[in-house]
Amino acid sequence: MPELLLELFSEEIPARFQRRAAEELKKAVTNALVDTGLVYEGARAFATPRRLALTISGLPARSPDTREEKKGPKVGAPQPAIDGFLRAAGLSSIAEAKVESDPKKGDFYVASIERPGADAVDLLSSILPKVMTDFAWAKSMRWGSGSFNWVRPLRAITATFGSENDEPVLVPFAIGGLESGQTTFGHRFLAPDAIRVKRFEDYSAALERAKVVLDIDRRKDIIRNDADNLAFAQGLTIIHDEGLLEEVAGLVEWPNVMLGSFDPEFLKLPEEVIIATIRANQKCFCLRDGAGKLAPNFIITANTIPTDGGAAVVAGNERVIRARLSDAAFFYQGDLAIPLEHGLPKLEDMVFHAKLGSQFAMVQRLVKLAAGIAPLVGADVETVKRAAMLAKADLITGMVGEFPELQGLMGRYYASAQGEKPEIAQAIEMHYKPVGPSDRVPIEPVSIAVALADKLNVLSGFWSIDEKPTGSRDPFALRRAALGVIRIITENGLKFPLDVEPDLLAFFHDRLKVSLRDAGARHDLVDAVISTDSNDILQITQRAEALSSLLATDDGANLLAGYRRAANILAAEEKKDGTVYAGAVDQAALKLPEESALAVAIDAVHTAVAAHVGKDDYKAAMGQLATLRAPVDAFFTAVLVNDADPVVRKNRLNLLARLRDTMHLVADFGKVAG
Repeated sequence: MPELLLELFSEEIPARFQRRAAEELKKAVTNALVDTGLVYEGARAFATPRRLALTISGLPARSPDTREEKKGPKVGAPQPAIDGFLRAAGLSSIAEAKVESDPKKGDFYVASIERPGADAVDLLSSILPKVMTDFAWAKSMRWGSGSFNWVRPLRAITATFGSENDEPVLVPFAIGGLESGQTTFGHRFLAPDAIRVKRFEDYSAALERAKVVLDIDRRKDIIRNDADNLAFAQGLTIIHDEGLLEEVAGLVEWPNVMLGSFDPEFLKLPEEVIIATIRANQKCFCLRDGAGKLAPNFIITANTIPTDGGAAVVAGNERVIRARLSDAAFFYQGDLAIPLEHGLPKLEDMVFHAKLGSQFAMVQRLVKLAAGIAPLVGADVETVKRAAMLAKADLITGMVGEFPELQGLMGRYYASAQGEKPEIAQAIEMHYKPVGPSDRVPIEPVSIAVALADKLNVLSGFWSIDEKPTGSRDPFALRRAALGVIRIITENGLKFPLDVEPDLLAFFHDRLKVSLRDAGARHDLVDAVISTDSNDILQITQRAEALSSLLATDDGANLLAGYRRAANILAAEEKKDGTVYAGAVDQAALKLPEESALAVAIDAVHTAVAAHVGKDDYKAAMGQLATLRAPVDAFFTAVLVNDADPVVRKNRLNLLARLRDTMHLVADFGKVAG
């Protein structure tokens, strides 16, 4: 079957846009094809710095004929309804519709709408320019006198359609002052001549000969493997950086890695500063030596094959990196000369949020909140207050001004060099953490106190001004802050009830549900252990884990079945009688040994479970519940709950209510699915 080849050749596309743009192009074109009835077999999208490419295989030569029956108004309906039906169905007269009967609704009109298929090339000629016109770039531009927007000026459009054995035809259309054709171009420097292409197979091969690797993932593999091999030959190892690798692969069409070096004197700088400087300014990878220390070397990825073996490219990068590292050294030495606390007044000039005040105001609230948290996590109050006061001080330093991603980390370096306690320096770095699911969590008491206070300070602040996440919009990363609080509490095993307003507590519940579900917990079990006033994150987590373990056993599964039977009976009887059974069991009214045995078992288990819950030992509490399985099974086998004697009946319903209440000490089993 025929295939479509589409290439949009332009000036350099920013690396950060390429992968998403290729996928969005594929999605937009394939969706439009399906809408017109052109069902395809497969689609692949590609991106290089100067092109987006798309190949769609298994397309039919024509869209199929279709027939649709459109239901209209009732016979005898008002004329406006008839006229609207005729317009929608494309009929000129109601006589062209047929009448069908419905036993309940009577006679109504039906139009049979037949639409002939269309030639695929004609459909593509209308689809492709519309997709390009509607394409949503994060940033786009116009050029010349035209009104068409694209990320960078378009230079050529290739659009062909045809089967493997035939000469493909051109898909004709024009946009942005360009007409579609069959001409593309190779590497800007190594093979810039025009290339005439037919279909994807020869297109891909021709680009390879013209020094263009079309697939971004293959370019990444080339860079990764060649860099690893080059480093290994020098006894070094690459500091792998997936984000940088993705960016570099989006900067080159024909990757060529080379090794450069810098003055070892710069190794006196913090290694994070060196890595950030080289990464940000030259998009180069840093390396470590055999001892794991940062080496005075870097890997360049060039987009050419230099005639001098790369000497000029390496020398140029070395000059720029030396200058940038000199700047970094200047910032570092200047920052070290000023004690962190001396910069605090400048935080008054930094606005955190228009409604929440300056960074200094946020620091004042942070100090107060951290001091209150300190005793709860076993941290010294005065040490925590000092750490909280200095936590944001590095925001006014030259280094953080140059590299904002180093905030916190540079504060730790400066605090250590200026004689602050180690736990204060560590807390300055760690108070931002964790910033993602794979990031470290603070584990030292002072760091924990400041990190919790920082996140709760931000959350409570934005809640107080009614700035909350909505849908996918979360400009202040409040979901991340809440997940950070949850991870700090759970991974450190902290008994730390959240003293927040109900609406914010509900937000924590939502984030906790997401966190537990991501960890594999069943959503119904999470719901079963969370109530509207549950403010102990660790307790909720432990209950969910214990409940999951209980229900994974035969005793737990059978006990759940017994609970449901009891709950259903109670619900029906309470609805019928208008009575709430409170679990007050009259021992004298117990007639059968099975109900007496269950009453004794429930009393014992209720006492034991309450004791275990009081000690936050939910595993033991669930274990006690599991012992009820046998007496519950025996009860329902031998006992008729709705006895003819109203006294006996009421007592047995109270016994079931006692069972329900006992199980609810650890979870609402009524919310467990299955």
